Amino acid sequence: MNQLGNIKIADDVVKTIAAKTAEDVDGVYKLSGGVADEVSKMLGKKRPTNGVKVEVGEKECSIEIYLVIEYGYPVPEVAHNVQKAIIKHVTELTGLKVVEVNVYIQDIKIKTEVQPTEEEEPNVK
Repeated sequence: MNQLGNIKIADDVVKTIAAKTAEDVDGVYKLSGGVADEVSKMLGKKRPTNGVKVEVGEKECSIEIYLVIEYGYPVPEVAHNVQKAIIKHVTELTGLKVVEVNVYIQDIKIKTEVQPTEEEEPNVK
């Protein structure tokens, strides 16, 4: 409470900041949602915060994030970088103290190079 009144930051605000921050960390392929997120996707509801769960209090918050990592990146290092980045950005943008960021690595994505088909290859004369 300040002299002007109360400020309450919605859970979705923290979710959005955490999701965007995690996606920007090198080695993160994408966020990975759970069963509820998969059902939402099937129903055509695409949420950019799938894979993020938060608990927001008046001055603190805790965050759980579920990720798919790109193959070739050190998993513990990527997870640690995600934690540091989320703590930094959520604190800077909301003023909330982040008490914990739990990172769950759900999968590793192996990039495959797409071989062009004969139709896609340029004609060489």
